[in-house]
Amino acid sequence: MSIVDTGDLWWKSAVVYCLDVETYLDWNGDGVGDFAGLAHRIDYLAELGVTCLWLMPFYPTAGRDDGYDIVDFYAVDPRFGHFGDFVELIRLARSSGLRVIVDLVINHTSDQHPWFEASRSSRDSPFRDYYVWRDKPPKKQPKPVFPDQESSNWELDTKTGQYYQHMFYKAQPDLNVANPAVRDEIAKIMGFWVELGVNDFRVDAVPFLLETVDIIGGDGALPDPHAYLKSLRSFLSRRIGDGILLGEVNLPRAEQLTFFGGPDGDELNMQFDFISMQKMYLSLARGDTAPLVEALQSRPDGTHDVQWANFARNHDELTLDKLTDDERAEVFAAFGPEERMQVFGRGIVRRLPTMLSGDQRRIRMVYSLLFAMPGTPVLFYGEEIGMGENLAREGRMAVRTPMQWNAGRNGGFSNAEKSPLIDAMVDGVFGPDRVNVEDQLRDPGSQLGFIKKLIEHYRASPELGWGTFELLKQQHPSVLAHTLAWDGGRVLLLHNFADEPLDVHLAVPDGDGGTSLSDLFSDETTALADDGTVDLPLEGYGFRWLRLVSETDVRRY
Repeated sequence: MSIVDTGDLWWKSAVVYCLDVETYLDWNGDGVGDFAGLAHRIDYLAELGVTCLWLMPFYPTAGRDDGYDIVDFYAVDPRFGHFGDFVELIRLARSSGLRVIVDLVINHTSDQHPWFEASRSSRDSPFRDYYVWRDKPPKKQPKPVFPDQESSNWELDTKTGQYYQHMFYKAQPDLNVANPAVRDEIAKIMGFWVELGVNDFRVDAVPFLLETVDIIGGDGALPDPHAYLKSLRSFLSRRIGDGILLGEVNLPRAEQLTFFGGPDGDELNMQFDFISMQKMYLSLARGDTAPLVEALQSRPDGTHDVQWANFARNHDELTLDKLTDDERAEVFAAFGPEERMQVFGRGIVRRLPTMLSGDQRRIRMVYSLLFAMPGTPVLFYGEEIGMGENLAREGRMAVRTPMQWNAGRNGGFSNAEKSPLIDAMVDGVFGPDRVNVEDQLRDPGSQLGFIKKLIEHYRASPELGWGTFELLKQQHPSVLAHTLAWDGGRVLLLHNFADEPLDVHLAVPDGDGGTSLSDLFSDETTALADDGTVDLPLEGYGFRWLRLVSETDVRRY
């Protein structure tokens, strides 16, 4: 494909930004973020360089799982505003060049959802089969997702004397997607939000949604769960031609290609790369890039229009479930040594700046890596300014604190009194008096200025989203050296995971005495030897982005 074709597959070079409406900006002073507040920050996001806005759940909720226990799929939480406010937000985002992804949470509902209330009212209810009911729990069960909160995936409903399945919390009964009526309802949910201007969907917990054979069992199981995922992709493509499904699929490499649709590429358009993320932290802990290299090289090859979504941090715990026990212990020791920093025995509830003790060199190297790895970068709100977490909050809520806009009252998030705020602010060295948007907008050398520059170079370098990954041999275990090549262009990326400065000797593919390396972050140009080799200095925890150019290369500017 050439540059003129890339607009059709916009997600391969997008910059995704995830936020929670309730913690972003409170415009009416009630202590809760709202659609009006977010609408007043669309210009900020556009100027940052974001191209796709991912909204965490904004539907009515029972308040048991931070919005993921949905009471009504066809409404908005009245705390955030009404449908008019939502539609105006979508219109404003579109006018600023931002697509909008919303969370599609369809593997369960709240136990207060009208469907479940009807389902549990009687064994003869027409909604009974909207959920998974059994006389007795199966003898063999998967381990609960939240082992510190739940001891089983089944809960007895005393009114009807049967157990219902819940792979997450007991207040989140699982929908029975083997029921055609449920599948029809899910399509209606997607169609409803598309008609209101939503472009794309982030599909929550995809493997749990499709795992009907082992969980539901019997004749009621879906004969081909992946055919159902294909049907969702097909439905969205019919309704909006360039709409995508971004899937949460935390599975071993051997299973991931199937969720892309195998050789046809007709299921998920994008998947989060949980494995590379976990191996990156292991590499950071060791100062050795080998684990990350193995993860990147083990990515299954998909069709040309599927993509990996890269992230350094997200809204959940930093899961380490794909590491061995010893590897997980290494990462815990390096970045979450205290019990209060850990959750579920597998994750860390800290943000990157605190894990790296505020070391700006390491922090910037990691974010450079986020944008330099093959794939599409995803940012979690506050990462662009280096926010920390509030460990006084339980579990993964520690990283979902209010956005820090200025050094004023409540960090500029809200004018409400301190007590009614939806969540407690971060305090200490990462609090809003030291870390906020307003101050960093005035400082080009700030974290915010750095992220803007990364996005600028990423968007100007289509090789990063589209290119073929090639690892370069060099002598330092602490250095990741790779190129991404596409449509005749090649970019060289260097990252040093160690504290010591060093010189990297390597051979650049397609390089010769008539070519040079142009540093994208400076005015420096380095000529290559006739055999295409070069020696490049790299600071401790340093990074470099270099484009291979010749005197006649039209890519130079």
